[in-house]
Amino acid sequence: MPSPENTFKSAMAARRQQIGCWLSFADIGAAELMATAGFDWLVIDGEHAPNDIRSIRDQLIAVQGRGTQAIVRVPVGEAWVIKQVLDAGAQTVLVPMVDTADQARALVAATRYAPQGIRGMGAMGGRVSQFGAIADYVQTANDQISLLVQAESGAALNNLDAILAVDGVDGVFIGPADLSADMGFPGNAAAPEVRAAIADAIARITGAGKAAGLLTFSPQEAKTYLDMGVNFLAVGLDTVILARAARALAAETRALIKR
Repeated sequence: MPSPENTFKSAMAARRQQIGCWLSFADIGAAELMATAGFDWLVIDGEHAPNDIRSIRDQLIAVQGRGTQAIVRVPVGEAWVIKQVLDAGAQTVLVPMVDTADQARALVAATRYAPQGIRGMGAMGGRVSQFGAIADYVQTANDQISLLVQAESGAALNNLDAILAVDGVDGVFIGPADLSADMGFPGNAAAPEVRAAIADAIARITGAGKAAGLLTFSPQEAKTYLDMGVNFLAVGLDTVILARAARALAAETRALIKR
C-alpha cells in the first residue's frame, strides 16, 4: 500500500483555489472543531503558537479524515524539526523566513528520502506509516510531500525567482506582516508600497507555475487576492475568530441591560 494522496498538493498542481484557516490555540479540541468548519486546509502553527511535537501530532490526528488537509508550519527551517513533523504524519510543511534559493534547496532535501534528500528512515515505527501498516511508505512518500516556503522580507522578494526555480518547492506563502515591517511599514501591510510588492510577488509565483499563498482577515481583501490568482488563501485565525465573536456577543447583550 502506498503513501496516501496529498490532496492539498494535488489541488495546487491543478491550480484549484483553496481556502484555509490558521490554528493557534495549540489544542486538539479546537483543531477538531475547526476541521468540521469546511475549510480546505488548516495550518497547525508551530512558529507563533505554543505547540510542541506532541500537540502537533494530536492536532494532526484530530484533523485527519474530516475533509480538510493539515499543513504544519515549523518554527524554523531545520532538518531535525521537519523530520519530526513528517514522522508525526504531516504531508505538507510550511517553513517561515526563507530568503534564498540555497535555503529552499536544503529544505527540499530535508523533506525527501534518499537519494533525493536526507530525511531519516524512521517511518516504520511512527504514525506516518500507520506503524508499519503502509508497507510502501518510504518508497512512495516523496511524491506526496508538499513544501511551502514563506517569503517575508525584501531579500526573499529579491531572490524570489531563484527560489521559484528550486525543484521541490510547491508554493510560496507571502507573509504581509513581516514583509511590511522589513520594508519599513511595521503594522501597516496596507501601505501602497507593500501592496505593490505583494501583487508583483503573486504574479511572479503563479507565472513560474508555483502556488501562491497569503493570509487575510477581510472578505473584501480575500476577493482581491483570489482575483489576483492566489491559490491557497487563509481567511482567518482561530483565536481571532473566537475573540471577535465573543466580544461582539458581549457588547450586543450588554446593550440590552437597562441601566
